[in-house]
Amino acid sequence: MEFIVEYSWASAMIVALIIGVFTGYPVAFLLCGLGIVFALASGIPLRFMGTVVSKIYAGTLSNWLLLAAPLFIFMGLMLDRSGLAERLLLTLERVCGRLPGGLALSVALLGIVMAASTGIVGASVMLLGVIALPVMIRQGYDPRFATGVTAACGTLGILIPPSIMLVFMGAILQVSVGDMFKAAFLPGLLLGAVYILYIVGVGIFTPHRAPVPDRAEIAKLAENGAPLWIEVIQNLLGPLFLIVAVLGSIMVGLATPTEAAGIGAAGAMILALMTRKLNFSVLRDVVRDTSKTTAMVIFVMIGAACFSAVFKRLGGDDMIEELFIGTGFGPYGLLILMMGLIFVMGFFLEWIEISFIVMPLFAPIVTTLDFGFEATGLELLVWFAILAAVNMQTSFITPPFGYALFYLRGVAPEGVDIKLIYQSSIPFVILQLICLTILVVFPDIVLWLTRL
Repeated sequence: MEFIVEYSWASAMIVALIIGVFTGYPVAFLLCGLGIVFALASGIPLRFMGTVVSKIYAGTLSNWLLLAAPLFIFMGLMLDRSGLAERLLLTLERVCGRLPGGLALSVALLGIVMAASTGIVGASVMLLGVIALPVMIRQGYDPRFATGVTAACGTLGILIPPSIMLVFMGAILQVSVGDMFKAAFLPGLLLGAVYILYIVGVGIFTPHRAPVPDRAEIAKLAENGAPLWIEVIQNLLGPLFLIVAVLGSIMVGLATPTEAAGIGAAGAMILALMTRKLNFSVLRDVVRDTSKTTAMVIFVMIGAACFSAVFKRLGGDDMIEELFIGTGFGPYGLLILMMGLIFVMGFFLEWIEISFIVMPLFAPIVTTLDFGFEATGLELLVWFAILAAVNMQTSFITPPFGYALFYLRGVAPEGVDIKLIYQSSIPFVILQLICLTILVVFPDIVLWLTRL
């Protein structure tokens, strides 16, 4: 009772936020509005709100590292318009078509390539839903399996660098975005490998769910009768060059993430020009969509900064720390509790809201814990951030509000309803949780590249 009285205003803010989320009101305005309302109601001086404005300007709007975000968004949208992904999928289907689960395997491989070159989840899911899902269903694939593969593989871009989520999480936690990219590289490939193993397993042990198409159907995928090796070179060379240019320059220290994002944006325009898809109309649409996406994220950042500043002024960070430490759990017990909370929040919120609300509260607690392996405070933050990123990726495919599920529903062929899509996501959510467990047990998978 004494605890509730001491932190009554902070507790009321959390309750109001939960209620507000379920009303469906835009989260950016909800966060900002709650911050202002509780500041006035609790008697916080107005001059404090002036410092909040200064913090928003200095920490968010003038943070040059965040310039990488719109540049990476532009790169992904421009590559989506270039048509490279569609042509590459057809080539991969020819390469993998005769293997167990071959069509699904080609979707997974394309998902990994697109993740490392675009990072735009909505575009990836919708593209795979339009050009891959109908083919798999037409070839006799189990609709639940085919739909799950499409939705899950399209979300790899939120984890595999260059990921927009990692850019913002680096800014939130005040750690190097380059280190975040390095730390996420192997976990992203691990998750992709887990997907591939599952797909191959389904193709071998339950072939009726992923039948091998006949040779005549595979032959139809050839582009103008070109030899397969020429198709592979033509369609894979461009994305691979862009991946090496962007990620390679960051990994070896030749460029900062912001500079690499500029390289990626220019490279995407060159590839679109080479495929004759670049014109004024395409450029205008890509710039407009980039501006809309960036503005949405910036509004959430501003609202979260206002909410968190007032919440901390009312003792909210102390309240959260006392609640977690007071459980009596050890370091791994607290980590499981944090991951469980993030996972549950993923049922209702997108990664943007979770990152800006939860990460600043959990980060100070994590740096004080001893997990039994040698790591500095910054390394612990990077490890925790990657665990949270893998966890938050599930928010795209967890019912009832998984964004990837609704993206897919909008382009899915007739007969694929939302109930089937919900059911299809369950095995892949389990695979993501298995991958998360592996990263908890073996932290070197996350930290190895950053320590080189």
